[in-house]
Amino acid sequence: MAGFVEVAFSLPLERTFTYSCDTTPQPGCRVIAPFGGRSLHGVAVATHHDAPQGYQVKPLERVLDEEPLLTPQLLELGRWMAGMYFASWGECLGTMIPNAKEERRVPSLGGGDPEPNPVPITPSAAQASAIRCITEGSSGGTAGRYFLYGVTGSGKTEVFLQSAEHILAQGRGIIYLVPEIALTHQVAEMLKSRFGDTAAILHSRMTPSQRLGEWRRIRRGEARMVIGARSAVFAPVQHLGLIILDEEHEGAYKAGDRPRYHARQIAMKRCSSEQATLIMGSATPSVEAKHLMDTGGLQALHLPERISGGGMPALEIVDMRREKESLSQQLRTEIQETLQSGRQVILFLNRRGFSHFFHCRSCGYEMHCPHCSVGLTLHKHRGRMVCHYCGYTTRPIDVCPACKSLDVGYSGFGTEHIEDEVRRHFPQASIDRLDTDSAGRKGVVERILGDFRSGKTDILLGTQMVAKGLNFPGLHLVGIVLADTGLHMPDFRAAERTFTLITQVAGRAGRYHPDGRVLIQTYQPDNPVIRQAAAGDVEGFYRTEIDVRRMTGFPPFSRMIRLVVRGKQEQSVRNAADELSARLHSGGRFPGECMGPSECPLGKIAGNYRMQILLRSRSGGDIHTRLSQVLPGFKLPRGLHLEIDVDPIQLL
Repeated sequence: MAGFVEVAFSLPLERTFTYSCDTTPQPGCRVIAPFGGRSLHGVAVATHHDAPQGYQVKPLERVLDEEPLLTPQLLELGRWMAGMYFASWGECLGTMIPNAKEERRVPSLGGGDPEPNPVPITPSAAQASAIRCITEGSSGGTAGRYFLYGVTGSGKTEVFLQSAEHILAQGRGIIYLVPEIALTHQVAEMLKSRFGDTAAILHSRMTPSQRLGEWRRIRRGEARMVIGARSAVFAPVQHLGLIILDEEHEGAYKAGDRPRYHARQIAMKRCSSEQATLIMGSATPSVEAKHLMDTGGLQALHLPERISGGGMPALEIVDMRREKESLSQQLRTEIQETLQSGRQVILFLNRRGFSHFFHCRSCGYEMHCPHCSVGLTLHKHRGRMVCHYCGYTTRPIDVCPACKSLDVGYSGFGTEHIEDEVRRHFPQASIDRLDTDSAGRKGVVERILGDFRSGKTDILLGTQMVAKGLNFPGLHLVGIVLADTGLHMPDFRAAERTFTLITQVAGRAGRYHPDGRVLIQTYQPDNPVIRQAAAGDVEGFYRTEIDVRRMTGFPPFSRMIRLVVRGKQEQSVRNAADELSARLHSGGRFPGECMGPSECPLGKIAGNYRMQILLRSRSGGDIHTRLSQVLPGFKLPRGLHLEIDVDPIQLL
């Protein structure tokens, strides 16, 4: 039937646009429409029969979907996101849906056997108590928010799965979120044995066609459970009953591009709107989540002990100030003993590449990226110096370009450097490396983790990818090569990140045997954060950190919005930031704190100069309202950009 349709485009435009159509698409369908001399994809958000007055309406070019991809609840969620994160409705809807014309099925999780093959597991007393609390609280459609707060290896996954069984038995659907794509496969394999082919996978490494195929399967109700990383929180699950958010502390749940949403906030909003249960879990909750548990905003469910015959590993600090190599004598000795006993080692370093930076010992020159305010990192296997922010590369040098001295060197070390050192000390060992560089090719992550899990690999070196939710039966020793990385970053979350990373990496050891060992190498052996991590004093760390946040007024005792003005011309960026600050202060006292403008800690990235303004207040609503009042009248000069980050997780 002929009519008119309102279309939202994934563009930074606040309004929708009206088109005529012979057959009116349902709201939630994708369409192609003429826009500014181009043909753009958009989403139909409303239909009507009245022609707009005052201008000629163009016709739609094509309707891509017979049935809507987005439910009415997701359309409304997109509208809420637009207001929450200062983005357009179309941008938020575009973030949700796969961008593909044709669908392609992902191979079945069931491996050809659609019948579930449940593994009978008797929960521990703590697990049974948590399951009972969740299932009794979620019965009858009552919404609930729970946090599984337990040591690493305490069986959080089994609580998730038995709670999911309860929700499925009610005829409702489930979204199961993990922070990394690398974990999606591991979780999918577990679900295959428990639930058969009722699960679908959504993550960014799938092709758009594969994502569209899975999306349609979910939308039709063929898949009642969805496993995926951050964007899977938007899955169109029918009769949503439960969202599981595993490893809640992970920064990967925060989107880095507009709209800069946090999957935790979206999960809370969806569960509230659709009367679903939310279960989050971590051994190291974010400080915000821990504060909510302490103040009654989340119901904490404690899992205090390890299962599977394991015990908490013994952690020991190694003082590196007198060591001459990246691997201390003690760590080398314990690696040798572990290998001789037929068991495995993980070495963790939060930096990829070979060396941290080039410097001249004569004049102090350091080799920085010409486009960013950071040093270049040597990647030995590529023979290149690389910027990890913009991707700039250049050849390594052996003469100082400033003073022509030959007395130059490369300081610091990355995973490549450690790999060379490990191979030199342990030439007979089977060694693999897992970082962003080695994991770029399809299937590499699964192959590396599979080889280590099966015992083919003796020593696994890695960055943060080895710190997240992975279980290895043969693992005995974890060596944290340098625990200091990031400890003194100019960010109020630096202590939290350092403590979490040490605790999570250490948590890979001792899951199946009670004699796991963790060595924490550091140049700051007396640092309180490192000492608390080594002592396993989780509660002590949170008490200290929450007291610091309370005194300094940082989250969870305030809400923040970060504004970053960037552009190629430094003075233009400074002038625009000054003008924005003046507008925020105009008309009387600013409702809260307005800090800046000041240069970002990373003042230049990819050739763009960066200035920031931090807005902070106790409630958040007042600064959000003030910014909403100012932005419509604030227009940036051509070539400048404004990034708005609500509740930022980092300030670099």
